[in-house]
Amino acid sequence: MRMPPAHRVAVIGAGAAGLAAVKALLDAGVEVVAYEKGDRPGGLWARDNASGLSPAYPSLHLNTSRKRTEFADYPMPRHWPDYPSADLVAGYLADYSAEFGLTGHIRFGTTVATVERAGDGGWEVTTDSGDTDRYAGVVVANGHNWLPRTTDPAYPGHFDGVETHAHDYRTPEVFRDRRVLVVGMGNSAMDIAVDASHVARGPVLLSARRGVHIVPKYLFGRPSDATGGALAVLPWRVRQRVAETLLRLAVGTPQRYGLPAPEGGLFQNHPTISDTILHRLTHGEVAARPGIERLAGNSVVFTDGTSAPVDVIVWATGYQVGIPFLTARWVGDDPEQLPLYHRVFHLDDPSLTFVGLMQSTGAALPVVEVQAKLAAAWFSGGYALPPAAEQRRAVDRALRAAVARWGDRRPRMRIDFDRYLAAVPREIAAGRARLRRGARPFTATARAGSPA
Repeated sequence: MRMPPAHRVAVIGAGAAGLAAVKALLDAGVEVVAYEKGDRPGGLWARDNASGLSPAYPSLHLNTSRKRTEFADYPMPRHWPDYPSADLVAGYLADYSAEFGLTGHIRFGTTVATVERAGDGGWEVTTDSGDTDRYAGVVVANGHNWLPRTTDPAYPGHFDGVETHAHDYRTPEVFRDRRVLVVGMGNSAMDIAVDASHVARGPVLLSARRGVHIVPKYLFGRPSDATGGALAVLPWRVRQRVAETLLRLAVGTPQRYGLPAPEGGLFQNHPTISDTILHRLTHGEVAARPGIERLAGNSVVFTDGTSAPVDVIVWATGYQVGIPFLTARWVGDDPEQLPLYHRVFHLDDPSLTFVGLMQSTGAALPVVEVQAKLAAAWFSGGYALPPAAEQRRAVDRALRAAVARWGDRRPRMRIDFDRYLAAVPREIAAGRARLRRGARPFTATARAGSPA
């Protein structure tokens, strides 16, 4: 069987993560082919993408500011608002693809069915049409906000009205003159509750079992995440105390608005970023409710014993990680628990890499950009990994720190935005130093970290 070209790499996905990977690989002189289920670059940001996976809706905007979200290699236009719309971001990603000549390397309308290790080295990528090609390495960049998470176990009882997931929301007209319950406290839950409150019958009910910090998009006249960047040099516990104090001074606590108290401090559980939800709560257009106890036909019973008639339930319950083209041999039973060195390299076989399989305290684009550069440095032979045992020790340390900070919610995936952006360039430099000391660079048959 033909061996794969020494530096030919497949990228799965052409959203922000996949585009960053393609660019970084091309910049490093690596031959690359990207597979994209949709009909255009941009992934989940591309509203009405042919993939059917995009959850974007017309009112969706960034919840991180433009300057903290843009790619370092391709700044967003200075005249744009601080929080651009999803459509602007989709256009930005399409322009990024065109500017750097990425589009010609992407096979659109192509779904990857399987990615398997070839016995004689490299990887076989097979599409749902049966086409198979060979590569020396693979970058998995298929995103993790497209597979809706449902309540498990389901709430007892039955519901006679309409149930939908936030992933399927597009227009508030579906809520006109209907009694609406939104379940969840994330950014999509707040957006949908606010949108629905302008057309629904009576106040939109917002139900949550757990509380979160709600951060307005501006604090003291500046984008709120700019404050986090200014505090990045401090230990996160100190940053937390300072930021929580500023937040209390600016808007008070969630309890002041009838919402449950947050579980954990700021910078531990992901905050919800919204300027509008607090306004709608204080004006009675959205009403807070506790968690659901059971469904009861045309009404919902809450854990405090109260009930309310409901016509539509929107389950804004988030997403689960789906990597359907890799078997459990590579991702285990739960991809959220997959250990990766620097959230990029598979510990058993570093020719399998990941870009975007993380949950950041800040924006995603700068993170996937540095991850892509790390993967590209490896595949181009300009970076060497530490020994496998050292990688595992680093992954174990990262997990302990993540559990201490974030608890048991996706601890493997969690990263501190500012610390991570500073750490990856240092790791690339360390990998170059390992090369100079005689460590092995990437080869198509590499299966573990190079020796010291």
